[in-house]
Amino acid sequence: MSALPLASRGAVLADALPSRALPSTAVRNIALVAGGAALTGVAAQVVLPVPGSPVPITGQTFAALLVGAALGWRRGAAAMLLYLLVGAAGVPWFNEGSAGLTGASAGYIVGFVLAGALVGALAARGGDRTPLRTAGTMVLGNLAIYAVGVPWLMASAGVGLAGGLAMGVVPFLLGDAVKVLLAAGLLPAAWALTRRGER
Repeated sequence: MSALPLASRGAVLADALPSRALPSTAVRNIALVAGGAALTGVAAQVVLPVPGSPVPITGQTFAALLVGAALGWRRGAAAMLLYLLVGAAGVPWFNEGSAGLTGASAGYIVGFVLAGALVGALAARGGDRTPLRTAGTMVLGNLAIYAVGVPWLMASAGVGLAGGLAMGVVPFLLGDAVKVLLAAGLLPAAWALTRRGER
């Protein structure tokens, strides 16, 4: 049985998980938030340097968006805030085992909190139930990350808007498109599996 009927307004994938293992709502939410932060930390270790940019391509952006969609806006934002605070406090789970909110890429990590909330809110309104809706949700989530990350990069690198876009957006567009397509396949498929499990 799932924790909530899948048709429930505001339900996200995490609400469809069996509740027998973690019957307490508080314990369940803490476990989901901690798990989402940890998943993002693991994904951050997948790193591909970008020539001409101080910001690498990592798996953490994809993880942050998936966590937001799967957990909903409150738990998704909380997971990303936990990821940010623990890394800022010195735990080396940012990209390439780094820690601390310094450097050109730190703004993208701050943007994960906003993206987690936005993507989670959209998912609760059905934004992850079909491939097309999921693609739109992921694009908006990426824009939320850029909205924080690019100005931070500009300030850190001492460049203007053109330089910020050249270093902090353009090199990542192809990767973002691939991540959007992956999410557009994964999330609706996960919903289909949970619906099948209800029968």
